[in-house]
Amino acid sequence: MLTGLTIAVIGGDARQLEVIRKMTELDSKLFLVGFDQLDHGFTGATKGKIDEISFNEVDAIILPVPGTTIDGHVDSVFSNEEIVLTEEMINKTPEHCTIYSGISNSYLDGIVQKANRKLVQLFERDDVAIYNSIPTVEGTIMMVIQHTDFTIHSSEVAVLGLGRVGMSVARTFSSLGANVKVGARKTAHLARIAEMGLKPFHLENIEKEISASDIVINTIPHLILTAKVISTLPSHSLIVDLASKPGGTDFRYAEKRGIKALLAPGLPGIVAPKTAGKILANVLSQLLVSDLTNGRKGSSS
Repeated sequence: MLTGLTIAVIGGDARQLEVIRKMTELDSKLFLVGFDQLDHGFTGATKGKIDEISFNEVDAIILPVPGTTIDGHVDSVFSNEEIVLTEEMINKTPEHCTIYSGISNSYLDGIVQKANRKLVQLFERDDVAIYNSIPTVEGTIMMVIQHTDFTIHSSEVAVLGLGRVGMSVARTFSSLGANVKVGARKTAHLARIAEMGLKPFHLENIEKEISASDIVINTIPHLILTAKVISTLPSHSLIVDLASKPGGTDFRYAEKRGIKALLAPGLPGIVAPKTAGKILANVLSQLLVSDLTNGRKGSSS
C-alpha cells in the first residue's frame, strides 16, 4: 500500500489513467496536473495547476512516457494548459522525492541532477520494455496491413536490431509466415537470430541484405536506413520505424523515392493504451512501495 505517500502526476495520455487508477487503489494522495478536461474524477485525487502543487510535500513525481520537452514543457492530452517543470520546483521537494518518467533528455537529466534527486527511466527497465513489446508488435502488424496490398505471409521482412522489441517483432512476423531476416552487429545477437530459426546478417552488409525486402522494420535509434541503403529497396517496400524520434530513417529520401516510410514510436500508447497503462502502473506501484517507503524511513532516521 502507498498510504501516506503524496504523488504528483503531471501530464500524459490515456496510459496515465491506469497509473492514476492504480495509485488511487493503493491509497496514495494524488495531485493531478494537466487533467482538467478529464470528465471523471478519482477518489483521493485533486486536480490543479502545476504552480498549485506543494512540492515540499511531494514524495514522487510521475511524468508521462516522453518526460519533458527539451525546454521543460510537459504534454497532456487532457488539458490545454501550458505545463512547465522547472529546477526550482524539483528543488522544493523532499530529499527522498523520486521522479519517474518513461524516457529522459538533457533538460530533465539536468534539473534532476542539480537538485540531487533520483530519476527513474521506466523504459530502460527490461520488464517494462519486454511487456511493451507485445502491443508494439500488434501495432506494427496493424500498420503493415493498413499500408500494403500484399499479405505478411510469404513476404520478405527485414528487422533491424535484436533488442527487446526487435526480437518480439522478428519472432511474430516469422510466425505469421513471413520470410524474416534480422540485422545486428553483436556476434551473440547473430547467434541468437540463427537459434530462433531466422536468417541473421551483419549490419555492415545492410545494403545487399535488405535489397529484396517487402517490409523493413527498424528498431535502431540512430540513422541506419540512409539514402544509400534506401536506394537499394524495391519501390513497393514499406518501412516501419519503431525507434524513438527522430528514428533511424532518412524520411526525406524515402519520400523522394516514393517509398512509404512511417515513424511509429510509442505504439503501445496508441493501439493499446489500457494495456500499456497497466504495465506502467504495475511497475510503478512496485517501485514506489520499495523505493519511496524505504527512502522515507531513511530520511527520518
